[in-house]
Amino acid sequence: MAKNFITVLASVLLSGLTAYGIVKAATPAETSTPVYNEQGEVVKTVNLSLSDYPDFTFAAENAVEAVVYVQVTVKYQQQYLIDPFFRFFFGDEAQPQTREQERQGAGSGVIIRPDGYIVTNNHVVQNATKIEVTLNNNKTYPATVIGTDPATDVALIKIDASGLPTLNFADSDKLRLGEWVLAIGSPLGKELRSTITAGIVSAKGRSMPNYNGEFKIESFIQTDAAVNPGNSGGALVNKAGELVGINTAIISTTGSYTGYSFAVPSNIVKKIVSDLIDFGSVKRAKLGVTMSPLSEKQAKDAGLATPDGVYIAEVSKGSAADKAGVKKGDVLVEVDSTLIKTPSDLQVVVNNFHPGDKATLELIRDGKRIQLPVEFQGSAEATGTVAEDGSVAFYGARIGLTGKGVEILSAGSGKLAQAGGEDGFVIKFVNDQKVNKPQDVIDIAKKARRSIVIEGVTSTGRQGYFAFGKDE
Repeated sequence: MAKNFITVLASVLLSGLTAYGIVKAATPAETSTPVYNEQGEVVKTVNLSLSDYPDFTFAAENAVEAVVYVQVTVKYQQQYLIDPFFRFFFGDEAQPQTREQERQGAGSGVIIRPDGYIVTNNHVVQNATKIEVTLNNNKTYPATVIGTDPATDVALIKIDASGLPTLNFADSDKLRLGEWVLAIGSPLGKELRSTITAGIVSAKGRSMPNYNGEFKIESFIQTDAAVNPGNSGGALVNKAGELVGINTAIISTTGSYTGYSFAVPSNIVKKIVSDLIDFGSVKRAKLGVTMSPLSEKQAKDAGLATPDGVYIAEVSKGSAADKAGVKKGDVLVEVDSTLIKTPSDLQVVVNNFHPGDKATLELIRDGKRIQLPVEFQGSAEATGTVAEDGSVAFYGARIGLTGKGVEILSAGSGKLAQAGGEDGFVIKFVNDQKVNKPQDVIDIAKKARRSIVIEGVTSTGRQGYFAFGKDE
């Protein structure tokens, strides 16, 4: 699948209002729910098992008010080249000119709290200098970014409002193949706000090619509900009108919907949002293994009837898995009694833990089942995370204070390494500011608006520099 076959898109917000008034969302186990007016009086009772709602009307009316339209403005620098003819006559005065330009984008979002917290996609608000949210009642509010998580493409924004309609989170793990779902959003622009389409759950645990090498957690819900650019960040809801996913992407050869759409499961979204509200960043646990799907031969060698599980190809030294006793060649089949069938399953389960949380791993080694207790560590990908040895995570690398200065102890494979950072490089300046300790590097990088330029000395003693764009 070519990279340009994947088009990222947007969606809209869901609510708790119907044509009659405010609805208290029913849980999947409930068969009826009261409908209130603005004074809190019950005006009717909706029974989902009766003919009042034989279709998707309850889910649609219960959700659409909580889906919003998100418009963003991004400023960027545009360089205008000067004709060599003018440079010949006017010299330095005819150097290329840089002007600040603006472009606008749009997506959708879902209100999850009545005090203005809204979930959307990271790619919708990334690098935005201005964000405006329009509710289904046409009221518009300025919004601020609370936090983002590029690894799951989830972002949390907030508007200054209260008493807003919200959408309840459902347990996305309970979704079944063939179950009916609705996609709600603003496809192709503001004119088609609050568009609702229907489809079924076509597949679960889907992943897509990752061409830029960045760490991703992907376990998408695949549906055939029609979504298009503009639906990104909008709601995928079940028949009870509950949020089961955030619409995020399509696969298409044309840039428009061709039958395949993907949503981030609500269980992943719920954990990310909770971290962003509570901590301001995502506290991601890390097991510390390189894994691959289980082949039939590996399954047979492990004594398994089917290739359900993940093969441990490598164990990082000093990682949580290493300390727990996990070895290369082990087959991991359960984490805290949750079955692990694919690498995507393991990513999702580990993502639900925080650094310091404990769990029990069930593995197969030499044909025998064993259980190992594990304590999860922090993710090296989380910039600013301090390890036990005092080193600090910085865009996939580890930096620390040595006799030479602030040194790159391990370049890793993230953005820093991709930009040219190498082991042993001593960082002297970040964005023209002198650094004396690792925290200086972190603090300066956090304040950077668009890019990070690092200057210093290579391991061979030569002057060097490299730079990369900031995206978190």
